[in-house]
Amino acid sequence: MKLFSHIKGDLFGGLTAGIVALPLALAFGVQSGLGAVAGLYGAIFIGFFASLFGGTNTQISGPTAPMTAVSMVVIAGILQVNEGSIENALPAILAVFLMAGIFQVSLGALKLGKYIKYIPYPVVSGFMTGIGVIILITQILPAIGYNAGADEAYVRTFEPVAQESILNGILADEVDEDVLVIDDFQSAIARAQNITEEEIAAEAKSIAQSSSKGVIGTIKTLPRAIQNINWTELIIALVTIVIIFGFKKITTAIPSTLIALLGVSGAVYFLNVDAMKLGEIPSGFPMPNFEIITGFSFAEVSPYIFTALTLSLLGAIDSLLTSVVADNMTKTQHNPNQELIGQGIGNSIASLFGGIPGAGATIRTVVNINSGGRTKLSGMIAAVLLLIIVVALGSFASEIPNAVLAGILITVGIGVMDYKGLKALRSIPKSDVIIMFIVLILTVTWDLVYAVGIGLVIASLIFMKKMGDANAAKSKIKTLSRKDEYTNEDYSLVPLDLREEVFIKELDGPLFFGSTKDFQAMSQIIPPKATHVIIRMEKVPFMDQSGLFAFEDVSQALIKQGVTPLLAGLKEQPRYRLEAIDIIPDLISNDHVFDTYEECVGWVSQNVADTVGPDEV
Repeated sequence: MKLFSHIKGDLFGGLTAGIVALPLALAFGVQSGLGAVAGLYGAIFIGFFASLFGGTNTQISGPTAPMTAVSMVVIAGILQVNEGSIENALPAILAVFLMAGIFQVSLGALKLGKYIKYIPYPVVSGFMTGIGVIILITQILPAIGYNAGADEAYVRTFEPVAQESILNGILADEVDEDVLVIDDFQSAIARAQNITEEEIAAEAKSIAQSSSKGVIGTIKTLPRAIQNINWTELIIALVTIVIIFGFKKITTAIPSTLIALLGVSGAVYFLNVDAMKLGEIPSGFPMPNFEIITGFSFAEVSPYIFTALTLSLLGAIDSLLTSVVADNMTKTQHNPNQELIGQGIGNSIASLFGGIPGAGATIRTVVNINSGGRTKLSGMIAAVLLLIIVVALGSFASEIPNAVLAGILITVGIGVMDYKGLKALRSIPKSDVIIMFIVLILTVTWDLVYAVGIGLVIASLIFMKKMGDANAAKSKIKTLSRKDEYTNEDYSLVPLDLREEVFIKELDGPLFFGSTKDFQAMSQIIPPKATHVIIRMEKVPFMDQSGLFAFEDVSQALIKQGVTPLLAGLKEQPRYRLEAIDIIPDLISNDHVFDTYEECVGWVSQNVADTVGPDEV
């Protein structure tokens, strides 16, 4: 589809999507810890370049709830290392975001986009619901107007910790080549004596604010916050929530989030209500931050490489799921690998300008399509609209109350939860329920990155167990001396007088590490009279390393017992693996490998013993 082939629809779609993106970009920026402008810059640069280079024509990209939640982990961790200084931490933070974008480009270049869909639904469901819970909990304090750093009595409780932190910092500065000598110690004592009350108070304030961040910090601070509720802030947040949910029942033609943002912020401004505001937002054209390349040490960001990879994978999942929604609505077909390249380029460029990472946003994409957007131009127009707002209207945005954005984020947290998965808890397998809740609990209480990783491992192990059980149930040893142990007519091809000597092992499905146990047990239950075992492999399309070594062990055990293994219906991949480590022909000669079961039985009839002909069944 040509870029300007649907200009009118793209114009309306892009403008509408941009309007919807504005309050969310502001809110996600504030939630991340980098400020509202970081959310706007993320929406601008990801939105523009992901549309330009991506593989989904109608996709609208920008900061999303899951990506912001993981970004919070990165920002909080690096801030802690840098003693709360955002100026010192920013290069390392943006470097991690840049790595995430580069990883996404690599995923697309390696054509791995099509494999994202194999992430189990319970893992995604638990993660998304956990993200919703995180957003809800972390927005409680802003919604009730409590700022731990402004609570002087609370801050004073951290002064002993602040003194210790300052002293540790002085000692660290004085250490020369990791050795603290007498001169260094004396210098540290001199500096410690000059610590001012203001320095201690500032450090205590920083520690108090850090201690109230995140889910655990919010829960610990909540009892004190409830005693110090700012009722004005709470009313502002509640009114915002009511408007967002209530206005949707009146009309969906105008985004209710925008109505809440403009309406409540306008009322607070014109009524001169005393409320905490966003504060100054930089205006003018965004400038790149090249300290991202020169102003950080690799040692500082190396612990976050796995987190950056998780950000890239999460963004890939988020974007490609939205691409599927867009395909269903527009009856088109997206290019998953190109979409990942576009998202990666967008995230990489956004990081250079100080923007937070993002992904394809489902609601904004749906709004774009419903408003007429059909080509990549619509997403680029949405981004340009946000750029105009930053350049021309930044001073107005600084008057937005924090409680309004908290109210917006609470509705986002409610909306991002996977209610479909929660409603189906009674009808889905217990193993899926367990995975979902493990991921949910770990996401909320521990670490989003490890939550997804552990969920994937558990889901994979359970899947392998089920596959192994299914294969074991299908793969039976047939004793041909008893008619009740075989039902297939082709078993009657084996001569009657050989059925004490010939047994059949029929494998059904791939021979992999989850299904080797039953196969390995075969050599232990072959009766003493057996001289040959026919291993039927027509239904074995694949054999992994575990299956290969299990096959070798079984073959050696059979031969040691004087039993000759015969292979029937061996497919290309298993044969290649068996030949690669010389199981064929060292253990099983080529003469004992047959293309079909019938050929194998014919060989048995001619070579095992004198026959009296096949049994008539």
